[in-house]
Amino acid sequence: KEQYYSEQHSSLINKAYQTLLNPLSRGLYLLELSGVEPAQETDCDADSAFLMEIMEINEKLAESKNGGIIEEIETLIKVKQEELTRELTAAFERDDLQEAKKLLGKMKYFANLEDKLKSKKIPS
Repeated sequence: KEQYYSEQHSSLINKAYQTLLNPLSRGLYLLELSGVEPAQETDCDADSAFLMEIMEINEKLAESKNGGIIEEIETLIKVKQEELTRELTAAFERDDLQEAKKLLGKMKYFANLEDKLKSKKIPS
């Protein structure tokens, strides 16, 4: 019985650690704790300039065969994610949950780009 409880608690601790480790999942969790629903893909709150930027990166990624371009896109995504993480931290510090919600929506786009980039780098 004790071993069962230990396994259950260990599993919960691992899940909590993984949630808090990633800025996107941590931010979504903090929104959830505050009772704010995260932005859905159907929410069209993102500005058109941001959506154009995402579309351009997606196109570059889809067309890229060159390792240099892939590295350039990887660096761009990393810089954007770091910038959004800083802005998200500031939004939570100001207790501006609606701004945090918008920023997390943007972070989801970059997380999707990062997943596409990883699959491009490691072909199946």
